[in-house]
Amino acid sequence: MDRPVRTAVWSTGLGVLLVTVVVGSAALGPVRIEPLTVAMAILNAIAVPSGLELGTRTLPVLGWSVPVPGLEYASVFSFEVPQTHQYIVTQMRLPRIVLAATVGFALAAAGTVMQGFFRNPLADPSIIGVSSGAAAGAVAAIAFPALVPFDSLHLAAFVGALVTAFFVYAIATEGGHTPVATLLLAGVAIQAFLGAMISYMLIHSGDGLRAAIVWLMGSLRDKGWSDVEFALPVALLGVLVLGAYARELNVLLLGEEDARHLGVEVERTKLLLLALASIVTAAGVAVTGVIGFVGLVVPHIMRLLVGPDHRVLFPTSALAGASFLVVTDTLARWPAGPTEVPVGIVTAALGAPFFLFLLTRREVHAV
Repeated sequence: MDRPVRTAVWSTGLGVLLVTVVVGSAALGPVRIEPLTVAMAILNAIAVPSGLELGTRTLPVLGWSVPVPGLEYASVFSFEVPQTHQYIVTQMRLPRIVLAATVGFALAAAGTVMQGFFRNPLADPSIIGVSSGAAAGAVAAIAFPALVPFDSLHLAAFVGALVTAFFVYAIATEGGHTPVATLLLAGVAIQAFLGAMISYMLIHSGDGLRAAIVWLMGSLRDKGWSDVEFALPVALLGVLVLGAYARELNVLLLGEEDARHLGVEVERTKLLLLALASIVTAAGVAVTGVIGFVGLVVPHIMRLLVGPDHRVLFPTSALAGASFLVVTDTLARWPAGPTEVPVGIVTAALGAPFFLFLLTRREVHAV
């Protein structure tokens, strides 16, 4: 089977799997809803622009209202679904599920890029300190809100992640060249430093200690459509652009010198891949907290199934990561209780033993 057909077959199968787990996850909870009803409720929520409507908006500075044209939306489907079930599915469960799929999609895609970039099967999205930077930004916003110039916890975590990633890159770069080994060591050092800073802030976090710890564990509890709106556009656009560089990732596996001879602008490509992978990772962890093993284990599984060609591996890993995090978050929230388990604990509990299993079978090799 040639590559385009193999990519289409695997991507279609994983897309169907993702739809299945989304519907199944939305059906589970304190109120059981039939999967068919869930599917109809989701379809009822699909709306398209049907025309323009004229509304008014108060300008915050001038204080007067002006007419502002906007789009009017109409539902595409109108299935008969009880109003209570429609609300539970679309307003309570679906935002969390879509966010889980988005973050899983982003982390698995970024993990695939990092493992190919570093030619190291132990690489994951946090290897250059992105997750630690996000954690530092979030904990600082919780513990010392007066000192953080951002009202949004998401934005504080996102900025912290990106500042850390680019700081690590700046440290590792000398004379326009960025050695991979230096980048890796700089990431380890910055992670250790940020870990110490996070511990210090936790000691002085006062009433925010519980919130900070829950964020560090990674949780999707109480997430809504506003969280999806923050993460989805950045993650989706970043992953799409990363996917366009699958061929360059394949060539970089041969080594930087060979990649130059084959026409790849190595330093420019490395910077772009690192920047996009960092942005994608930051968009995910900024809204959910630190969730481990998704970007480490999922690419391994897919590499065993589809091979090392990133033109196939990248899209399939992203789709598999989306399904994986939806399933693990479903396990985290069901059965529901007053002390829901953070999804980061579940991914670690499932991912670590599986990774050890791969090690015992000698299935973890350099990519």
